[in-house]
Formats: sequence, structure tokens, C-alpha cells
Amino acid sequence: NFPEWIMAFAAIISIGAINVSFNAWWTEDEMDFALQDSGAKVLIGDQQRIDTAHASCSKHGIKMLCVRPERELGADVDEWAKVVKTGLGPLVADISLDDDATILYTSGTTGRPKGAVSTHRAVLSALMAFSARNAVLKLASDEPEAPADPFPPSFILIVPLFHVTGCVPVMLSCFMAGLKLVIMFKWDAGKALPIIQDENITNFVGVPTQSFDLVNHPDFDKYDTSSLRAVGGGGAPAPAALVDKVDKAVKKGSPQLGYGMTETNAYGPGNTGKFYTDRPTSTGRATWPMRVEIRDPETFKTLGPNEMGEICMFGPMLIRGYWNRPDATAETIVDGWLRTGDGGYIDDEGFLFIKDRIKDMILRGGENIYCVEVEGAIYEHPAVHEVAVFGVPHERLGEEVAVAILPKEGESITAHELWQFLDGKISSFKVPNHVVIMNEPLPRNAAGKFLKTSLRDLVGKGALVAESR
Repeated sequence: NFPEWIMAFAAIISIGAINVSFNAWWTEDEMDFALQDSGAKVLIGDQQRIDTAHASCSKHGIKMLCVRPERELGADVDEWAKVVKTGLGPLVADISLDDDATILYTSGTTGRPKGAVSTHRAVLSALMAFSARNAVLKLASDEPEAPADPFPPSFILIVPLFHVTGCVPVMLSCFMAGLKLVIMFKWDAGKALPIIQDENITNFVGVPTQSFDLVNHPDFDKYDTSSLRAVGGGGAPAPAALVDKVDKAVKKGSPQLGYGMTETNAYGPGNTGKFYTDRPTSTGRATWPMRVEIRDPETFKTLGPNEMGEICMFGPMLIRGYWNRPDATAETIVDGWLRTGDGGYIDDEGFLFIKDRIKDMILRGGENIYCVEVEGAIYEHPAVHEVAVFGVPHERLGEEVAVAILPKEGESITAHELWQFLDGKISSFKVPNHVVIMNEPLPRNAAGKFLKTSLRDLVGKGALVAESR
């Protein structure tokens, strides 16, 4: 998170080009795929990202612009400070609302990330919808209206700008409303606390892991956090105990949760204040212009209150589809409705509850990890016969990655050998923290699919022993 990221975003969008956000955790192979898939013409990054993608950019004729270089640059890399000029008037560009504006890559169910494409209309609709939702939640509250707040609204940026949360509801919301945005290069609760105190931050938007880090930090009570009005965000459900702790720790603010995703530009049902503390397992109610329905995942029929099914969303803030992936677009967006892949129900009062994940996915600290991608990387090891990747509970991160492996007959593999094998092959946050080496075939159902829930339960009970790091 550098200020130059925001400047680059504004410049790219204002000339009618498409801003493509890359995950800073990506390996060289992952960068290479996204550069080719997106058809990027210019890569703007810091020294580490330029180094990672240099070979790919050179191979594909992509120009490179380095922000804050740490050493002398080669002739094929330009320096940001020498290219960017101040005082130039805005360029006039012919941009329509339905032109493509952004591509954010989201983990792919087939092992490669998919580029989620949003138009200018979709991004603007999400920004306006966030404002409308906040107003509705405030009007619906039974709490007495507070006196004039001595602290003007402000945000601390604690999530990556390459994620939809950092880009749309945090960065662009501040743009739209003219609010102060204080940027953290990288999340660190110990460094965030003095910033909150000194800058009188009112809005703390991240993933539950970061709320956990904040209120559980040993120095939390040493700092004045009385300016905070909202603490929470999205990316994953928050444990009920964390909701209660945030509510008690943040004296003049309240916990909040939003249920959105890359495909909705982060917008969705939201919960805050007494609504949230009374229903800590709910993500709140949908507000217009978004519609949320529960559909039968097989027939796509709309289900009634309290009936479990797939959560589906409809509204102008949805992506138009996936870049170069008409198959994935048709599978995910049906008659204008986005199939989230999450299972849940809406109660009689309209509150949404997320109960299951239809997609084979792990949510680790707000990062989506598709099991099939990790399994594919592990299957490349010559000693591996069967692999099942699954999530196990973690107090701080929500979930961690675990794997059960059956080696080929006559072969063996250890957890340390696996970790060494995966180093640089997939992003570090996707590498399993817990490894179970099996001496018998992995359990399967009648259809031949691995019983990952059973494996997770067996690890949780200690019946299967995992080597962890």
C-alpha cells in the first residue's frame, strides 16, 4: 500500500484504461499468468513486484514502471518519480458508464485466478449503495441520535489496495466523500494503535483477523481509541465472541460486518450496532438497490424464509463477468443473478445468515483459497498419490489450510519436504500449515469425492495427527 498505487489507479481510470490489480503475494508463475491473461501493457509496482515479474514483462513486451526503487534500474524499467509530472491539466477521455473500469483477480475454482471485470457503472453503483446502506442502518437504529461528533469521518487503510475492500469501500469511498485516508503499508496492530490515536480515526475496516489483532493487542488500553465509531468489515464471518469483545472494547463505537465479494464490488447486506450485537451470527439485511434471494442450488428456484439454499445477489454493482472466461461467467451469473457459492438462509425479519460454503474454498484471514489450486500444486510432487486440502478452525485467521496426503506405494514424503517443494510454487498464504500423512486411502463418499468434513473433524479430535508449522 503506497500512495502511488492510488495515484496510478486514478490516472488509469481517468484516461479510460482498465486498472488491473495484482495480488502482491503472487509468485512469478502467478504474475506471468495474470500479465498474459489480462493483456496488460504497463506494470506499475515496487521493487519487489518488478523483480518478480521482470522476466515475464520482458518476454511479453510489457513496459515497467518502478515505484520507490531500491537500487539502480535497468534500461528497460522506468522510474515513477522521473515519469510522473505535476501541474498537468486533466486529459479529456471519452468514457461511458458501461466501459470496463477495473479487473480484480479472484481465486479460481479451476486452479487459476479469474479476472472479475467491473464497469464504471458497477463501481459507482457500489459506492452509492454503501452510502445508502449506512443511511438506512442509521435510520433503522433505535439508539438515540448522538450529539455532533467532534471527530470528522476518516479511515485507516489496513487491507491491501489490490483487494476489493481496500479499493472500493475504503479508498474510493474516501475519494467520493472527501474524507481523510491514512495509509498503512502493511498491517501491524501495534503500529495501527498510535495512528488511530494521533489521527483520530473513526472507521476501521478490515477482516475479522485484524479486529481480533486490534482489541487483543497488549497495548490496546494504553492508547486513546475513543474516536473509533465503526470497527469491522468483511471478508469472513466474525466469531460471536469477537463481536462482543469489540463492542465492549470500543467504548464510543460499534462492531460492524458487511457481506460482499469481489463480484459485488464488496457491496452486500450489512450489520452494525444493536442489530449486530443481538444477532452476531447474521450479516444483516439487504438494502436496495441490491436484492438478495436464497435459491435452490440445483433448480435455481427461489426459496422461502428460513429455508437453506445458495445465496444469490442482483444489482447494478455486480461485475459484468470474468475476463476471457465466458464459461465461468455463464456459470456464475444466471439471468443477472450472481451465484455466490455460499449457503445460508434469510429469517422472517430479513436477516441473512451464512451457514455453509458450497464452493470448495478456505477463508484464511480474508484471503480466498480454492482447495483445487493447492491440490493441483501438491499433485505435481512425484511421491503423492491422493491429496485432500481442507480448512481447519483458527482463532485469529478464521481458518488455516490443512492437507491429508496418501503417498504412492513404495514412496514417502514428509511435511518439511512438502513445504520445501511448494516454496515459490504457490503463494505462501496458500501453503498448508498442517500436514497429515496417511497410510491408508483417504475417505470418500459414494460418488467418489473425498470426505473433507470428516477429515477436518478427525484432525480436530486428534484422531488424525497433523504436523504443523
